[in-house]
Amino acid sequence: MLSESLHAELVAFRRDLHMHPELGNQEFRTTAAIKERLEKAGLHPRVLATGTGLVCDIGVKEGERPDVPVLALRADIDALPIPDTKADCPYRSTVPDRAHACGHDMHTTIVLGTGLVLADLHEKGLLTRPVRLIFQPAEEVLPGGALGAIEDGVLNGVGRILAVHCDPRVDAGRVGLRHGPITSACDRLEVLLDGPGGHTARPHLTTDLVTAAARVAVDVPALIARRVDTRVGLALTWGRIESGHAPNVVPQHAELSGTVRCLDLEAWRQAPDIVHAAIDEVATMHRAKSEINYVRGVPPVVNDKGSAELLRRAMAARRGRDSVESTEQSLGGEDFSWYLEHVPGAMARLGVRRPGERTVRDLHQGDFDADEHAITVGVEMFTAAAFLDVSDV
Repeated sequence: MLSESLHAELVAFRRDLHMHPELGNQEFRTTAAIKERLEKAGLHPRVLATGTGLVCDIGVKEGERPDVPVLALRADIDALPIPDTKADCPYRSTVPDRAHACGHDMHTTIVLGTGLVLADLHEKGLLTRPVRLIFQPAEEVLPGGALGAIEDGVLNGVGRILAVHCDPRVDAGRVGLRHGPITSACDRLEVLLDGPGGHTARPHLTTDLVTAAARVAVDVPALIARRVDTRVGLALTWGRIESGHAPNVVPQHAELSGTVRCLDLEAWRQAPDIVHAAIDEVATMHRAKSEINYVRGVPPVVNDKGSAELLRRAMAARRGRDSVESTEQSLGGEDFSWYLEHVPGAMARLGVRRPGERTVRDLHQGDFDADEHAITVGVEMFTAAAFLDVSDV
């Protein structure tokens, strides 16, 4: 168990981050706060080349290469561009239209707390393997800040990487695990439709872009669903549709934007061609000219079996076997997947729901919050993982 003083410090650190959320690649205050605390513990963090985010080794002398593969622990540090709507919360966001509504403040605090515990154990000569802390910026910015962190060398010498993600449907004190894919691929799609407008009294002389946009919105997802195996879960969901300014004017321009999500890695690789073809087909049918901006996002997070088992054993060692539950693959995207293109690793779903609470404070909602007992749970799991013999899993 964490000492009461360290738990209290970590709760205060998390609440400070929660009150001062920063968007991707703008996390300067967050980076400075993490750096200051790590240095106070005698560590030597390095700010990433992008100017935000850090990497910090424990058990490796500065400037030396580790003799054995490093275990990396990754946290994301950015917030979301949405308002914090929690009422009567003393640590609600103080920044308008900014909120830690995905739990990154929890992830950051857990990896920081683990680093403080491991640094103390290293000073006592008890740490048996080198550990790297990765505080990554811009997870919410496609295609994710993980790519820049990897380019900056955060995986050099790493043999395995672990992470957690808050899950508001799991009670604090428990984690959800699975090997294989645990999240989905996520891309962003923007569609521009153009054509001659005119008077609504003479729609036959125009390209009826409102109808064209409506048909693209309805028909394209249906076409996509019939052109791939339904088991791969390729799905297009629109988040915005916009056209026109007056009730008696057929507009010349329409816009749609949304996300493409996919459960299967191979189907994700084929998705851009499938989506392009479906949009062109529907737009052409309605005499609209289409321009498609398909932004590649992130592949699925695919948990390595050995890494998932390492997390299961670590959690069971500290909280008992019943503290681990099976979890399903989510349609959410996570740029932790980019690390797993290079090294084996796994992500656990960290329970943050207050036991007995029936209301789900869901991710990416303004009222999201977490049971801070989960901080201790995450630190204990990561600390135990650092001492388990990975050759046995």
